[in-house]
Amino acid sequence: LVKSGFFHDVAFFRVISGVMVQCGIHGDPAISAAWRPAAIKDDPVTQSNARGYISSAMAGPNTRTTQLFINFANNASLDGMGFSPFGKVIEGMAVVDSIYAGYGEGAPSGMGPDQGLVQRQGNKYLKAEFPKMDYILSAAIEK
Repeated sequence: LVKSGFFHDVAFFRVISGVMVQCGIHGDPAISAAWRPAAIKDDPVTQSNARGYISSAMAGPNTRTTQLFINFANNASLDGMGFSPFGKVIEGMAVVDSIYAGYGEGAPSGMGPDQGLVQRQGNKYLKAEFPKMDYILSAAIEK
C-alpha cells in the first residue's frame, strides 16, 4: 500500500479516545473501490495489541483490507479476537496521541463519519462534514 501511494491524504476517520485511532479508507472513491475487495489473509497473533502497535481492522476471519488502527493503550483483549499487530510506532507517539478525537465513534453509534459515505464520497464528504479531522499526508518506506 505504501509503495503504491495509497496513504496520500488519508483520514483518521475513527478515534476512540484511550483505545485506538483508525484509518485506511482512501479519500478518492475510485481508489477506495479498487481496494475494497482485497481480502488479506489473517496472520497469527504473535504479540499483543499494546500501546503504539499497529493492527489491521477486520470484520471476521480473513477480512482484512486497507484499514488499520494504532493502539492508544494496552488492548490485549483484541489478541484473542485475531487482531494481529504487524508494526509499531517507534517514534512520534505524541503525534498519534494528538490526533483529533472529537468526533469519536462512527455513525450511527457515534458522531463520527459513516464509513459507507466515506467509501462512496471520500474526502469531499469528510472535509465538508468533519473539518477538524486529521490526515496522513503521505507515507514512504525508509531503508
